Amino acid sequence: MAYISLFGLLNNWSKFPDNIALNILLWMFFNSATEELDAYYPIRPECKADVPQTRFKARVGKTLSPRRWNAAFSQDGRLDIAGVLRRIQRGGIHPTIKGVVWEFLLGCFDPNSTLDERNDIRQRRREQYAAWKAECQKMVPVIASGKLITTAIITDDGRPLQDPSFDSNGLENSCATSNSGSLDQNIIQWKLSLPQIGLDVVRTDRTLVYYESEANQAKLWDVLAVYAWLDKDIGYVQGMNDICSPMVILLEDEADAFWCFERAMRRLRENFRCTTNSMGVQSQLGTLAQIIKAIDPKLHQRLEELDGGEYLFAIRMLMVLFRREFSFVDAMYLWEVMWAMEYNPNIYSLYGQSSDFISSSGYSNAQVKVSNKQLKQYGKFERNNLKSGWTDQRGALVVFLVASVLETKNKRLLKEAHGLDDVVQILSEITGNLDAKNALKEALKIHKKYLSKARFVLL
Repeated sequence: MAYISLFGLLNNWSKFPDNIALNILLWMFFNSATEELDAYYPIRPECKADVPQTRFKARVGKTLSPRRWNAAFSQDGRLDIAGVLRRIQRGGIHPTIKGVVWEFLLGCFDPNSTLDERNDIRQRRREQYAAWKAECQKMVPVIASGKLITTAIITDDGRPLQDPSFDSNGLENSCATSNSGSLDQNIIQWKLSLPQIGLDVVRTDRTLVYYESEANQAKLWDVLAVYAWLDKDIGYVQGMNDICSPMVILLEDEADAFWCFERAMRRLRENFRCTTNSMGVQSQLGTLAQIIKAIDPKLHQRLEELDGGEYLFAIRMLMVLFRREFSFVDAMYLWEVMWAMEYNPNIYSLYGQSSDFISSSGYSNAQVKVSNKQLKQYGKFERNNLKSGWTDQRGALVVFLVASVLETKNKRLLKEAHGLDDVVQILSEITGNLDAKNALKEALKIHKKYLSKARFVLL
């Protein structure tokens, strides 16, 4: 298409029919937005050579734009989620509205709620988060100070350590005990995790200008610290920082970012459950093995021969949803399209009420009868699951995405891999070279193929 300048367009505006002129303007806007997409999340100049190139492009008629988003609400604020899902699945979300759209995709709000109802819920959640944060601050005063901790503040048995970042009052308050006078084990474990959270935060998305600010680092640290205190079953595990970071950047209010992260963790937290003998992500690795065995038995056999039958090389992709394989922008595009494809219109009610923190994982997609009209409110992936009767929650779309990556590397894995190191090396080459849109298309094809081959016992 020949280049059309804005000046030339305006000078010759009357020569164009209205619809053509409007389309040209929209094309120019989105083309310009594509070139400046990284400007929404600027990269530090010294790091530009080290980050993967962004492939996502905002496209007219495909990407969910602010105008389309606002038009999707009724007069009282109810959202046409079916239309929104279609647009996201076609072309992602424009950067200016990502945060507010993610809140719906992750189940923070019911699309059938009114604007007033959502405002009430948001206010209650913010108050609840403030109360939890104040509780944490009483135990560790550096919380909510705009600072963060990267060194130990207590010993393994709970005795306080002298640290220059605390004043004497902080040291006294940070050594919390139970009513009986003995140190509470939950508090000890939580305080021991705080320096690790701090170290991970300092390393999180450090190529972005956003995290040059210690205040922004502290915002991420505060959210993760409060979450770790509340989720006493699992606490904090490395990798949660990669999931939380985009939400902290997209949502200005820290409490809103916390609740968005909390909802995302309901899908993901079982992957982070670790014991001395097992990792929670192993259940998804097992599903991945079943998928490859069903659709590509030759590749599965080869991986088993290389002692890779447990698919441990895929842990990182599953736990942090391909954050390390894509640029920051492309990773967010991948996530939002996956969440749109997995969307269940009952997610809000299944997750519980507005301001409850529930240490539960995922939601049930037990077989239910839905009308064709209701089916449109489900994402493409979830809709296929409903039609087939598949209810296994271990088979999230990301598992099929990993399978699609393995399939793209099928020939090389069969011919060139002579050990697990070779497998890891071949798969590492996808970083910066993987097209998220194409990978998702292949993942859906594999999902369909797997459903046609697999035999499920419906309970």
